[in-house]
Amino acid sequence: MNTLLAATAASVPVAAGWSAHWAWLRGRLTAARRDPLTGLWTREAFTRRAARLLRDPRAVVVLADVDHFKQVNDTHGHAAGDALLAATAARLAHYTGRAGVAGRLGGDEFAAVLIDRDNTAADLLAVLGGVLARPADGIDPAVHTTVSLGWARAADFPGEDLSALLRRADEAMYAAKRTRALVGRAGLGSLLATLAGRRPGRRGTSAGVAA
Repeated sequence: MNTLLAATAASVPVAAGWSAHWAWLRGRLTAARRDPLTGLWTREAFTRRAARLLRDPRAVVVLADVDHFKQVNDTHGHAAGDALLAATAARLAHYTGRAGVAGRLGGDEFAAVLIDRDNTAADLLAVLGGVLARPADGIDPAVHTTVSLGWARAADFPGEDLSALLRRADEAMYAAKRTRALVGRAGLGSLLATLAGRRPGRRGTSAGVAA
């Protein structure tokens, strides 16, 4: 009996050590999947979570691109540009909500998938477009620009995966840029643009994006 108690007592520190080590590993893995500047999910981590959310027909895919970002960097410096990206990411994540997911695809480009439970995505994104255009708190008011948004409702394009819906949102976003609107929705115009040939050089929207 004493031997059993002694063995049990000896195993407790080992188990506690493995538990702490596992928690440390999980923390490191999660940190590696987060963009260090904005705290949003990186491209790969975002893609995996977004693909799961798209099983819900109420899902909406959003693409966001900071307008004239190079000009901000050139005029105000990279620190100001980084602060602008961080503020944009925080606002996008807030409006995406806990039920959705937001990620930084790279540079000044962001994406999100949200669940439109009340069929109010158009209104929500219109408000978000205005919010993203406001100077961020704690940043020189001179350091600001607009952010163009494009979005696609999964139910409007049955059977399309994340890659295809990102292309739709991308086309809608650039249509909004051309008309100087803040927000564009993928619809018939985007469908015709896809058939005619999408904007070349788009990053990360090939059919091979992992689910």
